[in-house]
Amino acid sequence: MRALLSGYYGKGNGGDEALLATLLQMLPPHVTPVVLSGNPQETRDRYGVETVNRMAFLPVIQAMRSCDAFIWGGGSLIQDVTSAINPFYYGGLMTLAQQMGLKTVAWGQGIGPLKRPQTRWLARQNFAGCTKVSVRDRASAALLSDWQISCILAPDPVWALESQPVPGLSDLPTPRVAVTLRSHSQLTETRLANLTSAVVDFQKATQAFILLLPFQKSEDLAIAEAIQPHLQDVSQIICLEDPQLLKGVYRGVEMTIGMRLHSLIMAAAEGCRCFALSYDPKVNRLMEELEMPGWDLANLPDDPHVISQAWIEHYNHGSRLSSEKLQSLVNQALMHRQVLAEALTID
Repeated sequence: MRALLSGYYGKGNGGDEALLATLLQMLPPHVTPVVLSGNPQETRDRYGVETVNRMAFLPVIQAMRSCDAFIWGGGSLIQDVTSAINPFYYGGLMTLAQQMGLKTVAWGQGIGPLKRPQTRWLARQNFAGCTKVSVRDRASAALLSDWQISCILAPDPVWALESQPVPGLSDLPTPRVAVTLRSHSQLTETRLANLTSAVVDFQKATQAFILLLPFQKSEDLAIAEAIQPHLQDVSQIICLEDPQLLKGVYRGVEMTIGMRLHSLIMAAAEGCRCFALSYDPKVNRLMEELEMPGWDLANLPDDPHVISQAWIEHYNHGSRLSSEKLQSLVNQALMHRQVLAEALTID
């Protein structure tokens, strides 16, 4: 069986690459993946899979004709807040696959926000036509329930991604704290300046070595480079493309301060304390489900001292996920693998 995998792959985003790596890890052995990618060569080299340029219309159609199944491969693909085009691109591919008679799977999805009536209608049609659906949060499951569409609810698949140790990481000073910020309209110059001052205060108080981890170079690296001069000799920018290594960074980290959803999931999965800075409902959902401390960026305190004190308190007294809770999350995340096994049976 051949399956066409569609997601935000080959775009340099660590979270989406982690979803792809996890999906490839979970595919049944009889399934040959064909990946739609923004960088086909890089994706082919990294994972050893057949790839197609995600924006090349005719090759995508030809790939779809050669496949038996089509998979939406995790993440917030179906939302119209960051881009009004997203749901039409992914929804258009799903519609084509369903019309061509492929088995279709919506895997590890976080649905919404969907502000526009037309995108809600398309999403409802797409999900209703799927062979199997799995979602990663209760809000998405509730929306599908309202639409009378059955689904499996399980934690984000990346909880179950196998991490790899990072060469040379053990040579860096300890204790270590990771920081991942991303470009966003809510991260104004003033808020970034306040967060930078707070990181400097936090470092002085804890004597921690700060790892600045860009998850997507095009969005995150400039911010890391703006912060790093304020932390000379006590920080390092680490750019990793391989998602298993990216997750492995957190093995040697005491605490993570993160905006990106998958920075928080990877960190928590590797035993870190986490403090969230939310720019998106998906981060708020994770905070709620794990009782993770943090702020919405829109409500970030104006005083850097207040920010740093909250971080210091969590560093000194905050708790990691218990081993029982963590194992439960990993076991539940493996339900996404069962969805693939059930959907991709050979008739």
